[in-house]
Amino acid sequence: MIKLALLDMNDNEPNQGMGNIIEIAEAFKEHSENPVSIQKFNVRDENQIPDIQDFDIFISSGGPGSPHKSGKAWEEPYHEFLNGIWKHNQENEDKKYLFVICYSFQVICAYWNLAEVNERKSYSFGVMPMHKTEEGKSEFLFENLPDPFYAVDSRAFQVVQPKKDLLAEKGIKIMALEKIRPHIPLERAVMAIRFSEEIFGTQFHPEANPEGFLRALKVEKYKNSIIEEHGMEKYLQTVDRIDDEDKVVLTRREILPRFLNFAAAQLEKQAALTE
Repeated sequence: MIKLALLDMNDNEPNQGMGNIIEIAEAFKEHSENPVSIQKFNVRDENQIPDIQDFDIFISSGGPGSPHKSGKAWEEPYHEFLNGIWKHNQENEDKKYLFVICYSFQVICAYWNLAEVNERKSYSFGVMPMHKTEEGKSEFLFENLPDPFYAVDSRAFQVVQPKKDLLAEKGIKIMALEKIRPHIPLERAVMAIRFSEEIFGTQFHPEANPEGFLRALKVEKYKNSIIEEHGMEKYLQTVDRIDDEDKVVLTRREILPRFLNFAAAQLEKQAALTE
């Protein structure tokens, strides 16, 4: 039995991300050669944190708001959860696998003090190019993706100025950066990190479902708010890109499913060794 925990970081705000993660998890369960159980935890609103020992794989979602400590009840238990997975993997042969997305990615980078995590001058939104770093070019989760590849980006905060000495000391590698902006004198944000063999994270949304996103883009209220904030050109570009087979469709098909399949294969090897 592979036990999968989904950590909902949306604080009960309406979103598509968690539903998309559940869809991918259910598809993994359906096609798995082993039985799979899936359990969801409402972290920020109900302070629900999975027990590390009870699960094998964890996916922690995006969400709204600042990723910095603010004294909320869920923060310390969630930070202990992150530390617990790292410590478990350092000390045990039976590994735990974690994928963090957007808000969760910002939280882990801020809490572990791996980089500066600050608010952007303007909200980043749309289907954006993600550029592989040299190390990212050999990342197996990106193996079937072009360079750059495209993904849904939706965030008010950013991870910048990585602490390279600390990353090198811990074996943490940056795998992707945001789009090249030659006309803007600002550092490019970090968009993907391999924290360890078992822990991976993205600032973008690899779970995004093009069909659902496109439906949302056409809802009049949502459409008008995007045009008001980002302009008609950005809106039309996003609509045009969202269902291209070589962009978000491909990214959704590759990254999270590959992570889940890799984790399952490793868990199966571990189980065989202990039999």
